[in-house]
Parts: sequence; structure tokens; C-alpha cells
Amino acid sequence: MIPRRARKNREPTIALINIVFLMLIFFLVAGTLAPALERDLALVRTKGLNGTAPPDALVVHADGRLTRAGAPVASAADFLAALPEDARDSVRIVPDRDLPARNLVALGRALREAGAGKVLIVTERGLE
Repeated sequence: MIPRRARKNREPTIALINIVFLMLIFFLVAGTLAPALERDLALVRTKGLNGTAPPDALVVHADGRLTRAGAPVASAADFLAALPEDARDSVRIVPDRDLPARNLVALGRALREAGAGKVLIVTERGLE
């Protein structure tokens, strides 16, 4: 007669499958908590648009030159002084992609010290 196998050595694979299944259901439910976009909503397409800086933005070139609307600007303080009083609460910077980060941080600090309320960095965003 052949001895029967002891059931104590069996692995609980059914229990593991149940746990994985419950986790799957949990993540499916948790992932659908965000409201979906309306079906008749058509998002703006920006693929063919020519990227230009906002007219009140400070453009920083890769070599450190500052311009506003194509005209050269001597310093961050001069740029801020040329803005209307209500536009100084939120100042926009359009940096060149090749501008070193330390130069961008220094410019932001100079704008804040000159009296800018908030310094916003305008970037290109690719959604493709």
C-alpha cells in the first residue's frame, strides 16, 4: 500500500489567486474614481501652431541675453520696471532649452528681489 501524501506540504495557490483577483478588482475600481471627459468635448490641437512667447514675457536666450517682444532688456530689474503695476504680480519667463539651470534660477531670484510676486516659467508641453 502506498502512503498518502500529507496535505500540510501543499501550497495555497488558490488563496494567492484570490488575493491577486481582489487586488485587480480594487485597482479597477480605484482607477475609475476620476470623472471622465464629456463625450462631446473636443480638445484643442496645438500641433500646427507657431510657438511664440506671450507679449509680456521675459525671453532668456541660451547665451543669457534677455529680450521682451524682440527688444533687448538690460536686466531683470529693468524688465520689471517696464511692466505695468498690475502685471508685476505674475511674471513669465520663457527660457531657451539650452539655458543652464543655474542661470534660470538666478534670474528668477533677481526678479523676486526686484519685486515680482510670482515667477512663472513658460515651457513647451508635448502631448503626443
